[in-house]
Amino acid sequence: MSVIDRIREDRLVAILRRVPDLHAAIERVHAAGVALVEVTLDAPDALDAIRRHPGTLAGTVRTPEQVDAAVEAGAVAIVSPAFVPAVVARALELGVPPIPGALTPTEVEAAWRAGAPMVKLFPGGLGGPRYVKDLLAPLADVPLIVTGGVDASNAAAFLAAGAAAVGAGSALDDPDEARRLVEAVRRR
Repeated sequence: MSVIDRIREDRLVAILRRVPDLHAAIERVHAAGVALVEVTLDAPDALDAIRRHPGTLAGTVRTPEQVDAAVEAGAVAIVSPAFVPAVVARALELGVPPIPGALTPTEVEAAWRAGAPMVKLFPGGLGGPRYVKDLLAPLADVPLIVTGGVDASNAAAFLAAGAAAVGAGSALDDPDEARRLVEAVRRR
């Protein structure tokens, strides 16, 4: 199963951004029931964590050189905060799915047409579930993963609005909130 299929099936990706003890955080997230983890490259030990934890997505990838480093470390997908055509192209050249970030319909369409198999709507909390529904009305064929402002209180609403998946970071810091988030996504 491809990582894109897994994201669509699991519907939740944990995003670990500059957390202390990245390896322990990955184990904690897995123990909470979240199988898919994105490690952002702005952490000093990100590439080591990707090497040590097979199946990890690389996040905050902004340059083709970062794509190369992440793929060499074993990243199974390349996630970006914005649509950078050179990053998408390099990931596709290396056979690793890019998931570029976008906010507007124009950005989403451009990322999709560039070959991204999924687009990250970021920051999703800015427009909320209603924005996702409105955006997907004309762009229903574009699978979106919504990140930025996702927590247990709104994850199910983003999925109900048509998002293929959600990504959450700080909402997973608290074990009780993490449990509620996993339950909210699984109920959907």
